[in-house]
This record gives sequence, structure tokens and C-alpha cells, in this order.
Amino acid sequence: MIEALIAALFGLLIGSFLNVCIYRWPLDLSVVRPRSHCPACKKTVAWYDNIPVLSYAILGGRCRYCKTRISLRYLVVELTTAALFFYFVTTLGATAAAAKMCCFTAMLLALVFSDLEQRILPDEFTLGGTLVGLIFALFVQVPDVTGSAILWLFGVEVAGRWQWLAESAMGALLPALFLWGGGWLYFKIRKREGLGFGDVKLIAMVGSFLGLSGALFVLIIGSLAGSIVGYGYIKWTRQDTSTYELPFGTFLGLAAMAAAIMGKSWLG
Repeated sequence: MIEALIAALFGLLIGSFLNVCIYRWPLDLSVVRPRSHCPACKKTVAWYDNIPVLSYAILGGRCRYCKTRISLRYLVVELTTAALFFYFVTTLGATAAAAKMCCFTAMLLALVFSDLEQRILPDEFTLGGTLVGLIFALFVQVPDVTGSAILWLFGVEVAGRWQWLAESAMGALLPALFLWGGGWLYFKIRKREGLGFGDVKLIAMVGSFLGLSGALFVLIIGSLAGSIVGYGYIKWTRQDTSTYELPFGTFLGLAAMAAAIMGKSWLG
């Protein structure tokens, strides 16, 4: 239990940093400089006003200087990251597998809010996350054998850690190509963009962590959820279906987080 509590505290700190990334990376701003400041009055945030959760509660969710309301997203991201870290260390122990899932879901959480707020999926999380997933595959087994089975059909046999890496690489490549192909076909038929390339990079990142079956599961669930919820939202708000940009990456990210929490159960 003590390891899980420490993980939760660490999750609060990571969540605070994710909030900086969510705000700055879509705007192509550095996450290092300048120091944290209020977007409204530009006043630098003091260290005692930057303590995860606690500072938000003390300040009543408002800037100390100009009293502008601070987005509830800051609190949600910090608490959710802490909860995810606590959950994975509780269920998987203080292991490399828990570290992998904590890292994976933290990046997904940031991508969900980046897409929801800015309709941008930063490469730092998608492409960078894909690289991180491939590296983790050398130390933690990817929960899938589909990729290596496909390689076997072509006469390529891999075993051990190389099999784990192959599963990660195939999980990143094939679903991304499938999604890109669907977007290309939509463009040819409808003569307008129906899918951002950021979504393609996001599904590659998911596949590098969960393997081919996991990425396909996420793609199916995310697409269904996006279609149902998105259509309902468009009808409810009377948006123009030809111009409204659905945050598809948000649905993919949430589906991937659900798959990570469910563990291997989605395979069966």
C-alpha cells in the first residue's frame, strides 16, 4: 500500500506537469520557460500557488492576483493521474509493468484534453509516446501474439524480447496504416479531410504499448463511441455536420485508457 500511495503522490506531480504540456505544446511553446504564469494577467505563479490540488483548493480555483477562474481541467488532470498511478501500482505492484501503464495512461490523459481543448495531438506525446512504447517492449511483454503470428506467416520467426519488440512494432505500424488508409479513402470520396494525421500517430502510440489486438480494439471502441456521442452532440447543439471537427483523438484516448485499466480481459 505504501508504494501505491507514493505512486499517487508522484502522479499528482506528473499531473501538474501534464497540465503545462496540455496548455503549451499545442501552441508550440516551451514547457521549461517561462515559469508558470496566469494566462490572463501574466503574473508569475509562486511555488506555493503551484502545489497540486492543494493550491487550487486554497485559491478557490482562481488566480491570486486577477481572480480569473482557473480551468477545472487542472484539478481533474492532477487527481486522475494520481488515481491511475495508485491503481496500476496496487494491481501490478511496484514493477516495470506498472511503470509502463502509468506512463501510457498519463500521456493518453494529456492527449485527451489537448484534443478536446485545442483539436491538436502534440507529436511529443504521439510520436514520442510510440518510441517510449517500443523501448518498454524490451523490458515488459506486450499482451499480444498477433504481430509475431503475422510475421511467422511470412517466414519470420522471433522469440523472447525480440518477439515483444515485434509485437510493439507491428501494433504501431499496421493499425496506423489502416487508419491512414481510411482517411485517404474518405478524402478521395468526399473531397475533404475527415481524419487528422494526429489520430494516425495516436493509434500508433497505442499499438506500441498494447500490441496489434489492443490497438484494433481501441480503434473499434473509439470509433463507435465517437460516432454515437459525436452524432448526438452535433444534433443536440445543431452544429453543421459538414464543418464541425469531432475530437476523434479524445475518443481513441479514452478507449485506450479503458483498455489499459481492463488489462488483458479485452483480448478474451
